[in-house]
Amino acid sequence: MRLAPQPLRLTLLVLLGVAACSPVAVVPVQWLRLSADAPMLPAPDGSRAAAAAAAPAPASAGAGEVWQLVLPVALPAHLERDTLFVPQAGVPGGGAVQPLAGARWIEPLRDAVPRVLREDIARSLHARNGAPVLWRSPLPPGLVPTRQLRVEITAFEIGSGARAVVTHARWSIADARGERPPQVHEARFDTAPAALPADAADWAAAHRQAIAALAERIAATMASPSP
Repeated sequence: MRLAPQPLRLTLLVLLGVAACSPVAVVPVQWLRLSADAPMLPAPDGSRAAAAAAAPAPASAGAGEVWQLVLPVALPAHLERDTLFVPQAGVPGGGAVQPLAGARWIEPLRDAVPRVLREDIARSLHARNGAPVLWRSPLPPGLVPTRQLRVEITAFEIGSGARAVVTHARWSIADARGERPPQVHEARFDTAPAALPADAADWAAAHRQAIAALAERIAATMASPSP
């Protein structure tokens, strides 16, 4: 193999050295989290109200009931990434997505969503009728559940057009003793960010509000079983 002439080799080495020393533009990372604090949701009159007061109270959860959230809360596999994805503009069908530059979830959603959802449901139940805490799996020794809640989230993402967080969820409430068939419920709703076009913080807040809204819907169905 023939080597390049000496002057040309020196020129190439100089160019490579300059390229290696050139600063590389680094996008700063904005870390996002699903806060455990209850967000403010729109009340029926258009004002802002705490999540626990945004919906009508359900029937009593039942004295002596021991509620258990059975884990895991099922989530789509693509939500296991730490990247926040937004729809790719100009692609027909809305199926193409791209990462939001510099935005990262500080905690995997498969861990954050069940924890925050449980806290929101328990907070809502307590505010409505003083119901006891919603336990999660595994229960403490000696504590036997009487009611079990199972939740599956099939969509929890920024929808086509990047105008709202789309949430689809299904949940069941069952008698832990198997004496009655489970009650199955479903919810589909959108949660718009505070401003459009939304930045990473706006989208994180919209995801948080979506969880609070789902918790309200679930808590509203957690009524006592018929005797």
